[in-house]
Amino acid sequence: MAKLVFGLSQSLDGYVDHQKLGPPGPLVSRHFIEHVRGLTGLVYGRRTYEIMRYWDEDQPDWDTEDHDFAAVWRNLPKWVVSRSLKSVGPNAILVADDIEAAIRRLKAERSGEIDVAGPDLARSLTDLGLIDEYRLYLRPVVLGHGKPFFTGPRPPLRLVASDLIGEDVIRLTYAPA
Repeated sequence: MAKLVFGLSQSLDGYVDHQKLGPPGPLVSRHFIEHVRGLTGLVYGRRTYEIMRYWDEDQPDWDTEDHDFAAVWRNLPKWVVSRSLKSVGPNAILVADDIEAAIRRLKAERSGEIDVAGPDLARSLTDLGLIDEYRLYLRPVVLGHGKPFFTGPRPPLRLVASDLIGEDVIRLTYAPA
């Protein structure tokens, strides 16, 4: 059975705006490349998937880490939860109906770790009791506003690990209590 994990980089005050947080440093970038390399797949909400489509095609200004991440990301199967999209890109499957049944089936049929990306999708999956772990990557930035990591009431959680990633990012890992 697969483990469903919701994890995102966030500011110290709890916001997940990737544009305002800026790109991670080289050690954190390498961490995410290796992390994605070890995944079974990715589940996206529509908005996050549209942002991540950036990695579908090489860009002229990319460095080695960008190319490495793109190659790993492109190879992973992706499930995109959306009622408004009509199609999705390469190596992706659209999940438009009975989201709970589709995600339960995905967890039952796969093994390994599947990342969930998108705070709104994570809230829906949390409400359904489908998230097995939460990973908060705290970056030393205060944004003051934006999209929060938890878009609804925070579920009861218990801390299971804390790690320093790179020079200045702390990963807090929680499981449902």
